[in-house]
Amino acid sequence: MTQPDIAVIDPGMGNLRSVCKAWEHAGAAVRLCDSPEAVGQPDAVVFPGQGGMPHCMEALRATGFDSFLKDWIAADKPFFGICLGLQALFEVSEEGETPALGVFPGQVVRFRLGTEYKIPHMGWNTVTFQGEPTPAEAGLSRSEDQFYFVHSYHVETPEASIVWGETEYGYRFVSAVRRGRCFATQFHPEKSQAKGLQLYRNFVESL
Repeated sequence: MTQPDIAVIDPGMGNLRSVCKAWEHAGAAVRLCDSPEAVGQPDAVVFPGQGGMPHCMEALRATGFDSFLKDWIAADKPFFGICLGLQALFEVSEEGETPALGVFPGQVVRFRLGTEYKIPHMGWNTVTFQGEPTPAEAGLSRSEDQFYFVHSYHVETPEASIVWGETEYGYRFVSAVRRGRCFATQFHPEKSQAKGLQLYRNFVESL
């Protein structure tokens, strides 16, 4: 059986070795791509954004990945965004007042928490999955499994239909979104041990 071909977007924003290894472990053949031209026609595109939103969007615009990602998702081709790769799908971020890709309506805001909560939100936390169950959740609990987070910002969206997962940290926030074959998580599945790898495996098996 041929392994699904996954293109991992790398516009020069950090070491993506752990992400690539996790997708390989989930059964995919992984290519790290530094330009839209290098992507070709994979079975899926993964965007594991790292760092701050201003640098992220600057890198996407410099490489042409901004237009590429919008076109790819608009065509309902398989996509998985991770952490900043979720946040970049929305319209604007408070971090540097940065315009983002605008795939979904909404904004990225810094956690508004009292002094009893540390920022960034870092460590394990529960994700409650929403909406119609999807094959991507196979083998996962809809309300009990924990995943690993590292972030100071989260998304707010008026479009309830795209909210796939929510998490509590001081208050309830969106921790995963989906529409069609576009999936994105605020948490890091590649850092989330067996449950995170299960999520990746489910995505790969759907290709």
